[in-house]
Amino acid sequence: MKFQLAVLSLFCVASSSVHSFVPQQSSLHNAPTTTRFMSTTEAPAESADTAATATIELLPEYQAALEKAQATVTAVLEEAMPDLLPPVLHFCNEYMAATQASYQKYPDEGASPQGALQRILEGVNYGYQYGMGANKFEFGVTHTALRGNDPESEKIGNKLDFYEWGCNFFKYFVDIEESQVLGQDNLKKAMDQAAKGENVVFYANHQSEADPQVMSMMLEKLGYAEEASKIVYVAGHKVTTDALAIPFSMGRNLICIHSKKHIDTDPDTKSQKSRQNMKALGGMLSKLKAGGCLLWVAPSGGRDRRDVETGKTPIAPFDSKTIDMFRLMGRKSKIPTHYYPLSMVSYELCPPPDFIEAGTGEQRNFRFVPVGIKVGDELDAEVGGDEAFNPGAYEQTVKDYYELRERIFPGSAPEQE
Repeated sequence: MKFQLAVLSLFCVASSSVHSFVPQQSSLHNAPTTTRFMSTTEAPAESADTAATATIELLPEYQAALEKAQATVTAVLEEAMPDLLPPVLHFCNEYMAATQASYQKYPDEGASPQGALQRILEGVNYGYQYGMGANKFEFGVTHTALRGNDPESEKIGNKLDFYEWGCNFFKYFVDIEESQVLGQDNLKKAMDQAAKGENVVFYANHQSEADPQVMSMMLEKLGYAEEASKIVYVAGHKVTTDALAIPFSMGRNLICIHSKKHIDTDPDTKSQKSRQNMKALGGMLSKLKAGGCLLWVAPSGGRDRRDVETGKTPIAPFDSKTIDMFRLMGRKSKIPTHYYPLSMVSYELCPPPDFIEAGTGEQRNFRFVPVGIKVGDELDAEVGGDEAFNPGAYEQTVKDYYELRERIFPGSAPEQE
């Protein structure tokens, strides 16, 4: 409780004092940049836009806001949780640099130094409040988004709409005008099917922690805001155990599982994790039986990783057993269930570590870039058997991914093998 009060107190002080350096548009666009370089990670070699954001230098207004954020998190973490301080400071650096890049193109008050500082401190505060200590939020095998007007929100005493808050956190460094939604006819078909009470499963590649927010922003761009908020995400254990990720997960509808990549990490807990997965499948089947379910799943079991030799980001292979399990669940539901390949380009927004890390507390990177999705043609789940259906989902996703990448970042798509 003492730690939480310290966070809240420093948050109020920093938020009130930041009003003195809200920039005027003219100074932000024309002022000389500082000599201090704040972004500490190299950008993936996918596009010139990404590299430019990664090497941005902060203007005085954003530098001042960053220093306030750094002072706040240092004051509350340096002694209490020193191991957490470096990744949180890096998080502050990256977020401020990406937000400045956003403001220089879209001078919105939300992307001002004040707006960025407020969101950083909110993220750190909620991360502590619900991600650590005695009040850590506990997810069940299924989770319904906390929107501020539900029993679970009453239970934790917080009326915040965590869904809207999470979208707002990321939207200021998505280049929305340059972002792309392809396969709009297929998307409309899927939404019409769900509206009739039928189920829709999106087999997606997974590129960043912000993929749920990317989905929301891309669907809202086409007028599917309500449908976006109803999507159920099949989530791995990190999004429900990592302190900084937990507040964002609280705002999403989830099926919480342990992926094949991590279930064997600790042999002593494998049987327990397997039992939790069985319960999660039961919860998912219940949702499918109710009908009208929009389900997002990444059959790869994790995020796409950059090839460190080429700098490109290929799609991770799909697990055929995972794909077929969802087809089996659709059949068991007795409700018509439709399957679509979904290609996502979001890697540059929040580039993940180049190598899989079993634990939590990873370093977060942020970039101001366009993103995109493409909904491919519906897969025919009744033709060809498993051997035709499973590879078909992956191959179509890869093909569409290359097309989408080329549309967003011309000349950056990797050669198809």
